[in-house]
Amino acid sequence: MAGKIKSPAPATPLKKAAAKKTVKSATARQQTRLWLMYPPKLIKEPMLWQLSHKFPVITNIRQASVTDEIGIVSLELDGKRSDIAAAIKWLEKIGVSVEPVEINVIES
Repeated sequence: MAGKIKSPAPATPLKKAAAKKTVKSATARQQTRLWLMYPPKLIKEPMLWQLSHKFPVITNIRQASVTDEIGIVSLELDGKRSDIAAAIKWLEKIGVSVEPVEINVIES
């Protein structure tokens, strides 16, 4: 039959699952806990406020200790993996030391 348009083969369940996984990982949310340590010159700067306005992440301060010499903050970030990575890169760029919080879980 001339002129008949052939429709594409239907996607297999494996192809459908792979497509869903790709979309899901790109938009998946995650939580990351970090230790932030900043030098005296940055202690009075509203860095966490700036972070929350520059990047679409949710910030949650878990613990903090600030003196005239150093600021140490345990911060939880919630958002897309790419947004969290960009936020961490920005913090490091402005002079904040960023380390992951290691959580030890004891199984009973």
